[in-house]
Amino acid sequence: QVQLVESGGGLVQAGGSLRLSCAASGRTFSRTVMGWFRQAPGKEREFVAVISWSGDSTYYPDSVKGRFTISRNNAKSTAYLQMNSLKPEDTAVYYCAASASSYSTRWYVAAARYDYWGQGTQVTVSS
Repeated sequence: QVQLVESGGGLVQAGGSLRLSCAASGRTFSRTVMGWFRQAPGKEREFVAVISWSGDSTYYPDSVKGRFTISRNNAKSTAYLQMNSLKPEDTAVYYCAASASSYSTRWYVAAARYDYWGQGTQVTVSS
């Protein structure tokens, strides 16, 4: 079992930045692939970013590519999502997720690939 807790969300103006954190406990963190998803009201959960267990591979959808960066610190059992140049359409609840696998990062764009989820943290971007 892996427990995940997100933090770092809040209110920011368009063009600003936020850094989300995801603290993990339980299973060995270094063995997990970590991903970020987001969900706006009335919308399906949307893939945002993924990073391999070793940190050597990442993947992003076009909607955030060039603006968001996923990273991890296995010694601290924590994953991060740096969000720059934020837009109002980035407003959503952001969730981190974990999977005890080491396949290609592109395999993890679907929420069903993940075994564990955090409770979410709200990100609101004002215009």
